[in-house]
Amino acid sequence: MQTVFSDRHHLHRGTELKDGTISPSFEKPERADTVLAHVRSAGLGPVIEPQAYDRACYVAAHSERYVAFLENAWNEWRATGKTHDALPLVWPVRDLAIEREPDFIDGKLGFYAMDAGAPIMAGTWEAVRSSADSALTAMDLILDGARSAFALCRPPGHHAAREYMGGYCYLNNVAIAAERCLARGARRVAILDVDFHHGNGTQNIFYDRADVLFASIHGDPAVSYPYFSGFAREAGTGAGIGCNLNLPLPRGTAWPQYEAALASALTRIFDYQPDYLLISLGVDTFEGDPISHFKLTSDDYLRLGAAIAGTGLQTLFVMEGGYMVDEIGINAVNTLLGFDQAA
Repeated sequence: MQTVFSDRHHLHRGTELKDGTISPSFEKPERADTVLAHVRSAGLGPVIEPQAYDRACYVAAHSERYVAFLENAWNEWRATGKTHDALPLVWPVRDLAIEREPDFIDGKLGFYAMDAGAPIMAGTWEAVRSSADSALTAMDLILDGARSAFALCRPPGHHAAREYMGGYCYLNNVAIAAERCLARGARRVAILDVDFHHGNGTQNIFYDRADVLFASIHGDPAVSYPYFSGFAREAGTGAGIGCNLNLPLPRGTAWPQYEAALASALTRIFDYQPDYLLISLGVDTFEGDPISHFKLTSDDYLRLGAAIAGTGLQTLFVMEGGYMVDEIGINAVNTLLGFDQAA
């Protein structure tokens, strides 16, 4: 299995507002570096640099004005004389105007954000682009015939919606890869999100679509981030009715209960008969993760990978969450090894 990885993720290291405090983000460069080290030590396969892709590939999953905002936000922030991380000041909730983009950067940051967990700094756009390009490069490997590939993306992407960032995510890497897949001739694509947190951004992008099935196994949003998305009743709209499957699970979920939800998701994917399978690979389902509440063990990720291999589909793995730096590499690579050994 080839891994696509870019060192440019080091250009982004931010802060976040969490628990009432501005502090260094849990989403830090060491996460990806640790996964890369385990990919190499496990002999998983070659590690390659991503190709450069046109911004039209990002706009396929987002909007022109949102991508333009990400490109220009730091320069606009810096022009006000500020040198620290750019974070939102106000959010357009409930009855506030939500359609017109503000002219000033303070307003734009809130307009395009769901939380204060996606800071922008000087290197953010370059890191974000390289992350999306990693997913696109890995997707093209599969479209050109590879059985599987691993996009070691950082920053992650599944909380980024068509027109907003949040939860450490800016461009939705797996959604951009799915759009690439469809643009190159796929009839339909399935995305399985196994991150602890619901992939609200991916759901947002494909919620009214019949050509992408989105299935997510995650912590119950009644008690877990992102709180306002990921309930079982959310099944799609319009042409997308029945193409969105949420399987929320309670705090403390361990492998037996998780395995049952995984079987349900894989059954739905089998019935959908996609041409390709894309995995939002978050390993923050691990016991002890500092911002999550499941109890999976490292051996469980071998089982997860093997179950995914059972679909028989060409599969792209896209890195998402996981915040125990010492264990993220073991658990991510165990998933990939479990897949390879069972494929």
